[in-house]
Amino acid sequence: MEQFQIETAQNISISQNTAHLGERMLAFLIDSFILMAYYIVMILILVSLDMDLGDTWAIWMLFSLPAFLYYLLLETFNNGKTFGKAAMKIRVVKLDGSNPNFGNYFVRWIMRIVDISLSSGGVAVLTFLIRGQGQRVGDIAAGTTVISEKKRISLRDTLLQELPADYVPKFPQVTVFKDHEMQAIKNMYTDAKRSGDHKVIVNLSTKIKEVTQISTDIMAIEFVAIVIKDYNFYTQQ
Repeated sequence: MEQFQIETAQNISISQNTAHLGERMLAFLIDSFILMAYYIVMILILVSLDMDLGDTWAIWMLFSLPAFLYYLLLETFNNGKTFGKAAMKIRVVKLDGSNPNFGNYFVRWIMRIVDISLSSGGVAVLTFLIRGQGQRVGDIAAGTTVISEKKRISLRDTLLQELPADYVPKFPQVTVFKDHEMQAIKNMYTDAKRSGDHKVIVNLSTKIKEVTQISTDIMAIEFVAIVIKDYNFYTQQ
């Protein structure tokens, strides 16, 4: 997952995740399916009307206009999202992180001729892989990119636990553990506590004492809870 830096008006740098190539391709497939379904429905309606060729052609041109402008209209009026992009939780933004204007969306849309139509998407994929910053040719020309709005949860995020401001740790030995080890301890403890399996908690407590060389008479259920809190305290400093 690539990142690019956004500089806000207050000169604060923010790292933003660009949308993955797979996410953009899936969004494109969803949008293509919607457009295909729209055209099929149009054809069925026109066939059922049984009009002469001239009238049929005129109505076809009129009602195909929304499909022709699909990407431009939706991205302009739906905060940089088509239905496919919304489903994948991605959207178009300018490189400074602000919302694009109509001109930016128009350039992206018109450049689809080069990126998508004439090359069957080959130019878009190649440019995306070579250029970086999640940009196809249309994005480069428009000064935009596509970002992911999905929340990226790391192992560290799942370990974090809010502690009182005056919290005093008891066992500095807990720092011998690694993040993934403490995550396993926390998961086992939480599951055992929820199911009332005291034996698992006792075994967990015993193993922690063996690894850390901690000697204490604190009850197992309380001891493991303190170990998790202490680990959070020391690793958050």
